[in-house]
Formats: sequence, C-alpha cells, structure tokens
Amino acid sequence: MGGHALVPASPAADLTTGLAVNLLDASSLLTAFGALGIAVVMFAETGLLIGFFLPGDSLLFTAGLLARSGAHSGPHLDLAQVLAASAIGALAGAQVGYVLGRRGGRALLTRSRSRKLHEGAERAEELLARYGHARAIVLARFVPVVRTVLNPLAGALGVAPRTFALWQVTGGLVWTVGLVLAGYGLGSVVPDIDRYLLPVVGAVVALSLLPVALEVLRSRRGRRRAVTPETTPAPAPSARQEP
Repeated sequence: MGGHALVPASPAADLTTGLAVNLLDASSLLTAFGALGIAVVMFAETGLLIGFFLPGDSLLFTAGLLARSGAHSGPHLDLAQVLAASAIGALAGAQVGYVLGRRGGRALLTRSRSRKLHEGAERAEELLARYGHARAIVLARFVPVVRTVLNPLAGALGVAPRTFALWQVTGGLVWTVGLVLAGYGLGSVVPDIDRYLLPVVGAVVALSLLPVALEVLRSRRGRRRAVTPETTPAPAPSARQEP
C-alpha cells in the first residue's frame, strides 16, 4: 500500500509529554511533584528573585484543598507532608534571601530588568519605613512579589539577623499554615469543591492581589495630594467708589 505507516511514539517522547509542567498552574505543579514541589516553589518564591512569578498563594491553598480525604480531582496529598514542605520551603527560602541580600546588597535588584521586581522593592521599602521591621516582615508574606523582594532587601538594609529570623519565621508560619488549612477546611465543609478548582483558585489569587491594589490606590492618592497644593480662595477686591 502507498499509504504512510503509523509509527508508534517513542518512550522518550512519552516521557517528555508526561514531564510537561505549567509552572504557573498550581494543580499542574502538585500533580507533577507533590509535596516536594511545594517546598521547591516556596523556597524559590521567597528566597530567589527569579521566583517572583511562581503561584505561592494559590499553590498553598490548592495543596490544602487536595489534602483532604475524598478529593475527586488532582493528586491526593498528605496534610502533614504539605504543612511540613510549605513551612520548610518558605522559612529556608526567606533566610537564604536575607543572607544573599547582606552579601550582595542592592546589586541583586539593580541587575534585574523586571519592572515588577523594582515596584516590589519600592513597596517593600515603604513597608519597612511605615510599619517598622517586625510588622513589615510579617505583612510582606501576604503580598505577592513584595515577599520575594523584602528578604534580600532586609539584608541589604542591615536589619538585625535575630529580628529578621524571629519575624520571618512568625510570618512564614502564619502564611503557609493559614492558607493550607484554609484550603483544607473549605474542602471539608463544601462537598466536591475540588470539581470547581479553577474558579476557586482564581478567587484566592484575586484576594491575594487585593493588598497590592489597595496599596497602589493609596499611594496614588498620596501623590495627588502632594502634587496638588491646598489653595485658599483669594479675598475679593473691595469695591472702591470713585469720587
């Protein structure tokens, strides 16, 4: 016959297809790497500037959602492993970022051409100046990009090692454990919620971006007030009668 024979796919092609992972999709990361992937992503997002784009909030929430028994979609994860991997990755990453900041200083940020990273650095400096070291380190955990930049920035600005270690552990545990248990609890209360994983994760991402939006809005209002001086109406000239 003159037709073309069908050639079966090679094992290498099947392996390449099976290893295809969408780094921006929490469910894809969890399916491919499980709890180990959580630790790696947490470390990269909080300790390495190149990890600012990774889905930290949605990954933690999705992992908690899939850790409950009876999940229909995605891999089934062990809750204890998820909590341990999340905390270890986030705490170790933040500490490494701080050490890199102390050694490399602002050169780590100036070399980057990412507009998001530079905007995150500005917000991180605002947090440190407005709330002090302790509150800023804790609050930064809940703001995407800012939590990536603040750790090396704190090292570059000379935040005391004990102060940073204490509050990054506090904020890191509240952030990771809180989001994982939130996903786990919601999955336990709402039946079959994992069937609607995409819209639920989308809502979590939107909520995680809310602090950034509020901060931008507040900073814009502050700039407008600074640019527009308060003007008082000039007194009306008194009428003079001609003799």
